[in-house]
Amino acid sequence: MESKIVFATNNKNKLAEIREMLAGSGVEILSLGDIGCHDDIPETAATLEGNALQKARYIYDKYGLSCFADDTGLEVDALGGAPGVYSARYAGGEGHDSEANMAKLLAELDGKDDRRARFRTVVALIQVGDADDPKLFEGTVSGEIIKEKRGGEGFGYDPIFRPDGYDKTFAELGHEVKNKISHRAKAIEKLIQFIIYNA
Repeated sequence: MESKIVFATNNKNKLAEIREMLAGSGVEILSLGDIGCHDDIPETAATLEGNALQKARYIYDKYGLSCFADDTGLEVDALGGAPGVYSARYAGGEGHDSEANMAKLLAELDGKDDRRARFRTVVALIQVGDADDPKLFEGTVSGEIIKEKRGGEGFGYDPIFRPDGYDKTFAELGHEVKNKISHRAKAIEKLIQFIIYNA
């Protein structure tokens, strides 16, 4: 395993989180900025797995560096798994409008009794010397969509998602608790164990 790996994200919170988790491991996480990548990396696949692989493959092919990328979706049972891969742009338009996305989701669920849902994160890792065998790591957290927004922390759908075993939404639980139990935390933990074990 390389001692340096690129994380294909511009999200400073995600970068800080994984750097902290890998502290002392001897593995250095590079950002897109660190490698001089300012491209708009495509995310045009129909699945979370496809998007994560597409982003990791883009960086590997262009820069020749080991790389991992993630994609996350909210899957709601009563909506047949929607918004899923389209979670960030569910309400349409440009960019990630969390308020519009939440409003649309609550409207779609209006009058429905089944409000079960899950967040799912897939991380794809492509390594130098083993690029034909990308690794996938998945994390899932189940819960339900509540009927009104609660809490001021987090992002995306956090104010309307209550994870199983808790009486608060992700936005009420705060970063510290969420980062221990979340879908992304579970997927990243699997990735880190793989990286450390194979370093």
